[in-house]
Amino acid sequence: MTKRKHDPVKTTRRAFLAGLGGVAVGLPFLEGLAPREAKAADGVDPFAIFFRQGNGVAAAQTTDLGSEPERFWPTAAGALTAATVEGRALAELGDYLGNMLVVGNVSMEGYNYGDGHARGALQGLTAQGPETEGLGGSSEANGESIDHRIGRELNPDGRDSLFLYAGKLGGWLGGPCISYRGSANRRAALHDPLLAYQTIMGLDANQLEELIARQQSVNDLVRDQLQSLMSSPKLSGSDQQRLQLHFDSIRDLENNLTCNFAEDQLALLDGLSASYDSTVGDEVLAAAKAHMHIAALAVACGYTRSVAIQVGSGNDGSTRYTNLDDNSLMENYHYVSHRRASHDSSGTIIPDSDRLHAMVDTQFARTFKYLLDLLSAYELPNAESMLDSGFCLWYNDMGNGPAHSARNIPAIIAGSAGGFFKQGQYIQANAGNYEVNHARLLNTLGSAAGLRDANDEPISDFGDPALARTPLPELLA
Repeated sequence: MTKRKHDPVKTTRRAFLAGLGGVAVGLPFLEGLAPREAKAADGVDPFAIFFRQGNGVAAAQTTDLGSEPERFWPTAAGALTAATVEGRALAELGDYLGNMLVVGNVSMEGYNYGDGHARGALQGLTAQGPETEGLGGSSEANGESIDHRIGRELNPDGRDSLFLYAGKLGGWLGGPCISYRGSANRRAALHDPLLAYQTIMGLDANQLEELIARQQSVNDLVRDQLQSLMSSPKLSGSDQQRLQLHFDSIRDLENNLTCNFAEDQLALLDGLSASYDSTVGDEVLAAAKAHMHIAALAVACGYTRSVAIQVGSGNDGSTRYTNLDDNSLMENYHYVSHRRASHDSSGTIIPDSDRLHAMVDTQFARTFKYLLDLLSAYELPNAESMLDSGFCLWYNDMGNGPAHSARNIPAIIAGSAGGFFKQGQYIQANAGNYEVNHARLLNTLGSAAGLRDANDEPISDFGDPALARTPLPELLA
């Protein structure tokens, strides 16, 4: 397809303020500075934020330990209501039921990766099989991931999309493993949230150290330009409010990173080890929330149209999430997903492990809600929230544990992408009939983010050419 060219003069949604030492701070869309032909209701370009959970969910199933009840999916297809998600992890998203599309019956291809986690994690955003079959933990995907393609085709100057990672580095599949430039070309993730922030704000290490030493915000480095812009007669009252919210959000981002630049924060800023390279679930999810601040800021200022946030390694085998009954740490998540204290089926049984798995789902749902809250705080000229301009996908590598099923992969879409998706519904893809349709889902998501073919139609060319790849019409508004 022909890429849309970026015009830095006319595209004021991607305007930046230049400050001390070359610091650049992205601005939100301002109607008063828009070209005459632009409409205030245009808002923000469609964007995609992908949020990955591993090891399946606590869905109804029968294992060698007996029957497990449904604790994830809604009770009935159709309208999402408080009643249909009661007792499910999705109840944590009750404030957003009208802004969500819950998609069931999404199934992946059963490629021979030699390992169920590799099959799910590496296929998750690529819809591709292994570059070499049967390598298990040494596997690589055989193609580009959809988050990268969105950035490559739609970002300003082809800038890379953001790939952010929370959790202990290393582990199964080497830690960060869901984002690819191409066949066997895995992308490195930004692990330290502060480094990710530094990246999107255009700060080098010396500038960041200067901010810390001066106990200043990035806002302080562009204060003169900000004050001049705020006093411009071209700005409407709503512009001024939007601009203030944007810069408040930058300050909030720094605060959420415990980055207030006080001297006693220097060590934390240098490492943040307890937050982003931890095995403690609360700390891992806190790091994911810090990354979500960065993701929201990055799409709000037009830095990127795509962000992928991965939590945990290929099997999330290091993280110990919180037992919500007593606030203790449960066994590592991979063990819990196997229902046994081992990375296979040979370990001793973990009591109530199906309930513990549901607790992990609940904590991921709460973290996903945190992202939706951040996006909803941004108001656009048409009085809608940022959330409605794009979409966020909470997805999983597999349908359940311990079976590592490639069927019924959770896909929770929040945000309509400017009216592209249905909202407030729980639907069964393919009318509930089994079909390998995961590549079709990714083509639908890429199209929602703005990807188009040479005829300006939604894409149907992403993923393994041997798979069905046309978008899923039942998801469309």
